Amino acid sequence: MYVEQLYTGCLAEAAYYIESNGEAAIIDPMRETEPYLELLKKRGAKLKYVMETHFHADFVSGHLDLAKQTGAKLIFGPTAQPSYSSYVAEDGERFELGDVEIQVLHTPGHTMESSTFLLIDENEKNHAVFTGDTLFIGDVGRPDLAVKSDLTKEDLAGLLFESLKNKILPLADEVIVYPGHGAGSQCGKNLSSETVSTIGEQRKFNYALQPMSKAEFVDVVTDGIAAPPAYFPENARINREGYQNIDEVLERNMNPLTLEQFEAAINDGALVLDTRHENLFEEGSLRYSMNIPLNGQYAVWVGSLIPIDKPLVLITEPGKEHESVLRLARVGFENVVGYLEGGTETWEQSGKAVQTVTSIEPEEMMNYIHSGYELLDVRRSTEAETEHVSGAINISLVELENRLGELDKEQKYVIHCAGGYRSMIASSILINNGFKNIVNIHGGFSKIKNVEGVELIAGKCPTTLRNERLESLKN
Repeated sequence: MYVEQLYTGCLAEAAYYIESNGEAAIIDPMRETEPYLELLKKRGAKLKYVMETHFHADFVSGHLDLAKQTGAKLIFGPTAQPSYSSYVAEDGERFELGDVEIQVLHTPGHTMESSTFLLIDENEKNHAVFTGDTLFIGDVGRPDLAVKSDLTKEDLAGLLFESLKNKILPLADEVIVYPGHGAGSQCGKNLSSETVSTIGEQRKFNYALQPMSKAEFVDVVTDGIAAPPAYFPENARINREGYQNIDEVLERNMNPLTLEQFEAAINDGALVLDTRHENLFEEGSLRYSMNIPLNGQYAVWVGSLIPIDKPLVLITEPGKEHESVLRLARVGFENVVGYLEGGTETWEQSGKAVQTVTSIEPEEMMNYIHSGYELLDVRRSTEAETEHVSGAINISLVELENRLGELDKEQKYVIHCAGGYRSMIASSILINNGFKNIVNIHGGFSKIKNVEGVELIAGKCPTTLRNERLESLKN
C-alpha cells in the first residue's frame, strides 16, 4: 500500500494518491491532470477510482478530465447530484483497491454531500481517513456553504456535530488524518499549517472535538465566520455541472497581445492584473492596474477581490504567463483576454507613463505618523485583535474596496499587513480609487513589532478566545 499527499500551496489544497497492487485511487484532484498522469506512469499503476469528498467551492477540480482520460470510475458520496455521469455511493459502501478497501462515510455538515473516505488495509485495519473539508488539522469545515437555501449555517453545524461524533470520533487514535486543506484555506477559520495528523492528536488538540453539547458546538463553530469569497458559489456550480477541458481554456486564454490590442481590451472594460512580485510593481506599473503577485496566494486573492466574470488582461514577469493563466483557471477564472507581450518594458518603450509606489522600511514608519500620516492595517480582524499598533485603523484587505468610504482621499496613509504581500495589493486598490498619498511598509507587522518605540496593543489569539468561549458556554 502506498499513499502520497499532493499539496498545492497557493490554494492550500491537498489531493491524495492511494495505490495497492497496481491499482490506484485519487481523491480531490486539482484541475490540471498532468501531474497525476505522470505519477501513475511513474508508479506503473492503473487508475481505478477518482473520488470527490464534495463539490468544492474554493477550486475547480480535475475529476471529470481525469476520469475521462483514464477510464476511472468517478465516485461521490451520498446525496450528491452531479449533472454528469458518475457513481453516487451509499453510506458505508466499500470499494476494493488492490489488496485494500476504501469505505465511504457520509459526513454532511460542510456541505450536504460531504463525505470522508476510510482506508482499510490488507489486514482489515483502519489505516487512514481522508476527511475532505469535514475535519482539518486543528479545525473543522465552515458550515455555511449549503446549496439549499433552506439550510442555515446553524443547521449545517448541527449536522457536522453529528458527523464528527458518529463517524470520525469512533475511529481509533492511531488512524491517520489526511485533510483537504491546510493553513491559508478559506474553507475553515483557523487551520493548522500541519497537513497530516492522527485521530488521537485531533481528539486532544482540536477545539471542535473537545467534549461539548451540540448547542455549544454550533455556537463556537459558527462564531466569527467571515463571509465566503464571492467566487465560491460559482466554483461549486462548475464542479457540480461540469466544465471545459483545461487545455482548451489555456489555449483560449494564452494570448500574447500587442500594445494596441492590450489598450483596446482595457477600453472595452478589461481589468489590468499585474502578477509580478510586489517589489517590481512598486518600481513601475500601469495606471489602474491591480497587483496580486504570483509569489503568494494569488488565485485565492484574485477570487476574493475580482468578480469571476470580469475580463482580465495580464502583466507578468517574463516566462510567467502560463502560470498566471493556469492558476486563474484553477479557481474558475477563464475570461482572460491575454497578456501584454513584453510586459512593462513594451509599455515604457512606447513612451507611456508608469506609476510608482512609495515603500519604506518599518524603522521609518513613526516619522511618517508623526508628520500626519495615519496607519492602515489591512490584516484580518482576528490578526489585528491578537496584536496591533496603537492607533492603527484596521480594514481587512478583502473588505477594503467596499469600505473606502470610511477613508479620506485627502488623508495620507502608511499601510501594512503581516509581511508585505497584502499591503501592496491594498496600495494598488487605493491608488486606483484616487488616493494619492499612499506609502507601503516593507516586511509588514512581522518587522514593525520589533521596531523600538512602536506602541503595541496585545490581545488574545483566536485559539485562546475560542477556548474561553467554550468555557463560558459550559459555565
